[in-house]
Amino acid sequence: MEWRNKTAITEFVLLGFGQVPVSQVLLFLLFLVIYMVTVAGNILIVVLVVADQYLHTPMYFFLGNLSCLETCYSSTILPRMLGSLLTGDRSISVVGCLVQFYFFGSLVGTECYLLVAMSYDRYLAICKPLHYKAHMNDRFCFQLAAGSWIGAFLVVTIIFCLISQLTFCSPNEMDHFFCDLTPLLKLSCSVTREMELMTFFGSFLFTLPPFLLTLMSYVCIIAAILRIPSSAGRHKAFSTCSSHLIVVTTFYGTLIIVYILPKTKMLQELNKVFSVFYTVLTPLVNPLIYSLRNKEVMGAIRKALRKFADFMSSLFLRVQ
Repeated sequence: MEWRNKTAITEFVLLGFGQVPVSQVLLFLLFLVIYMVTVAGNILIVVLVVADQYLHTPMYFFLGNLSCLETCYSSTILPRMLGSLLTGDRSISVVGCLVQFYFFGSLVGTECYLLVAMSYDRYLAICKPLHYKAHMNDRFCFQLAAGSWIGAFLVVTIIFCLISQLTFCSPNEMDHFFCDLTPLLKLSCSVTREMELMTFFGSFLFTLPPFLLTLMSYVCIIAAILRIPSSAGRHKAFSTCSSHLIVVTTFYGTLIIVYILPKTKMLQELNKVFSVFYTVLTPLVNPLIYSLRNKEVMGAIRKALRKFADFMSSLFLRVQ
């Protein structure tokens, strides 16, 4: 066993959902539909935000960033998982696994801080409307978005450089459906104490402060909504903000459970289930919750459909 543990490996085997009593074909179809809807919905939001001048506002600027991020985020995990479910080949090279972790971790960190920026934008718009345009100008919006992207990638780059120096030994089976940091550290035969401390610090930095800031923003927003005299307006605004808050709480909550809370036996067994929430379901529901329920976005969609119908009709008349 000592000789086996010291044998360096070049690939991992992702066990995925091997113990789930559901057909691999059904899982493949389920995740394929989720991936297609996620990518289509998020790309639609990005195209609308870029193409429609009425959506050139801070709120939709952040939504466009979020949708672009969600498209990349889903594409780092789901295509590889779909290929594994379809072919049965669960192997992934060590280099490929580390690259998947790098982009996954960077994009998750970016989303954590983008959600803070979005909640701050809504806080200013609802609670301090007279100061909104002065504070939330184009330069400040760009700085918030760029800071979210650059900051996350810099922190994860440091973690990536440290983890790339580790040696991984057999057995090479990883009980997960993607290359996450904790399962990676379990397969290392190097000393990982410093790496585990760095992981905890990075996870704390990306989850708890952003979650508390986002929660405080929505508490202030809900308090402002309760002061709206119109019951219809109050109900509509509260419905929108509560749905935002549910998605944000689910995203941050599952991240905190997976990366910060002590690894009890029960939490380890549910790790993959919690991971599905922030890797698969959040990118799916974000365009639905934040954008496609919005009347401005629906108006932009109808306008785009009318332009497309006019173009097709004119093209048809030319052919005739």
